[in-house]
Amino acid sequence: MKKPELLAPAGDLEKLKIAILYGADAVYIGGKSFSLRSAAANFSREDIAQAIIFAHEHHAKVYVVVNIIFHNSDLVNLKEYLEYLALIKVDAIITADMYVIDVIKKEKIALEFHVSTQQSITNSYAIKFYEKIGASRVVLARETSYEQLKTLKENTNVELEYFIHGAMCVAFSGRCMLSNYYSMRDSNRGGCSQSCRWNYDLIDSSTKELISNEDCFFTMSSKDLSLARYLYLLIALGVDSFKIEGRMKSIYYLATIISSYRNIIDEYFENGIEEVRDFNLNNLSKAANRQVDIGFIDEYHFEQIQLYQNRDEHPTKEFIGLVLASDGNYLKIEQRNNFKVGDSVELFGPNHEYYQFEITNIFDENMNLIMVAPHPQQIVYLPFKEQVASYAMLRKVIS
Repeated sequence: MKKPELLAPAGDLEKLKIAILYGADAVYIGGKSFSLRSAAANFSREDIAQAIIFAHEHHAKVYVVVNIIFHNSDLVNLKEYLEYLALIKVDAIITADMYVIDVIKKEKIALEFHVSTQQSITNSYAIKFYEKIGASRVVLARETSYEQLKTLKENTNVELEYFIHGAMCVAFSGRCMLSNYYSMRDSNRGGCSQSCRWNYDLIDSSTKELISNEDCFFTMSSKDLSLARYLYLLIALGVDSFKIEGRMKSIYYLATIISSYRNIIDEYFENGIEEVRDFNLNNLSKAANRQVDIGFIDEYHFEQIQLYQNRDEHPTKEFIGLVLASDGNYLKIEQRNNFKVGDSVELFGPNHEYYQFEITNIFDENMNLIMVAPHPQQIVYLPFKEQVASYAMLRKVIS
């Protein structure tokens, strides 16, 4: 049985390193142009080159998204950009525009290409078409159910990529125009203002009276997707790549989500464990700030995946520090959220066990004892007798 690729998002170079160190087999990134999620920091050309060097040194792949829906004004320097990506040996691009594919083929640019979820592909005939013109992978629409996925896998040969975690779109796989109408920001060219997550007044159509109020606004967004419990079914189907959404997400979110799915996949292939451990499910919940559900994988589950009149977002404050260095005596920590002496914390990171302990002492940069680390990105030291990897993270244990 083929081990699926775990594909993670990265909004900048630091996030890419975190994603790979915490277990991603591949990452997808966006350049400064031609990319959705334009609000992310994204990658300069020099950043992309560095990303590829780092990823390949760690036996991971880099896919660059060229996935906006192009208008004529967006096409400036496209050919030269694609040639640059080929030159620095990007593993593939992800695109939604036929013209991009046409340029690659006509100009004989040595780039592998994947077809973006922006194409909303849900049938085997569309997949065969893209396979025929040279696509090595198709990213399926989020609306694809398990039974539909089974049919697609049985009737096609190209690699299939499937979303397993992250935000969902209230429209059909990203084809939403609300942002264009409400804020003049083109959602299909990287400018989505997430209008579905706004609070709306609800008006009775007959009386024209206000139904909603400040305690009960109307919203229409989806719950986030989490398919941890379905992973083994998807592995058995032979899905080639499991995709996590979230180029705008924090390093803590990425580390927590990626390491959890890495554990689930590896436990299945190495130990034959088919039941998702509570440990991994609890870890996934520690990074959540919205309710999660199973999306469209179950064809008869649609009503439960919506957040109508129930926008429930609680950004986590558990992440308190990033480990910059460790010498077996002290952890050098960059503070990310307030913590103090007496807090119970959990340390987790690449390639080592989880540790729980109580903070007994905190030292500032001059090794003066302090009781609280209140300042963003403050450098402090914590006594700790184990050596741990750089980019390990500390989070509070919330009872």
